[in-house]
Amino acid sequence: MAGTLATAMVLSAGLGKRMAPAANGLPKPLVRLGGKALIDHALDRLADAGVARAVVNVHYKADLIERHLQERRVPAIEISDERSTLLDTGGGVKKALPSLGPGPFLIHNADSVWTVDASRHRRRRQEGFAQPWPRSLLDSQRRLGVDRGRGLQPGSSGWGLG
Repeated sequence: MAGTLATAMVLSAGLGKRMAPAANGLPKPLVRLGGKALIDHALDRLADAGVARAVVNVHYKADLIERHLQERRVPAIEISDERSTLLDTGGGVKKALPSLGPGPFLIHNADSVWTVDASRHRRRRQEGFAQPWPRSLLDSQRRLGVDRGRGLQPGSSGWGLG
């Protein structure tokens, strides 16, 4: 089906400097939240949304991240190795393009916890993105219930953020 998203890139190569004091020596994607590593929250939500394959880039403490992901089956994991040079977001995605393939793909930060109901996004994906995208940032803000200066309001978008 045209427009389906079965592949994602999970960005997990950063140095995690701001979180270092709380990370106890772990790379940020392996910091636990609610009993689960941050990267597992991201990968589980992607799997729930129908993503079958995830390309995960690694740099800082890459061996720990790879070892953590070894047993994971859904989504299937492919590692994009950036040990030699930190490429930042754009460079990491560019390096991974051959692995991501010619079709559309999602990009998800390993340290972003996504709490939106995945079934809504799965339906939209299955519709082939027939829904129009917001025409502007203002449209997006209105749709998501953003109130200037206060961020997302509880219950406004299903994210539970305030």
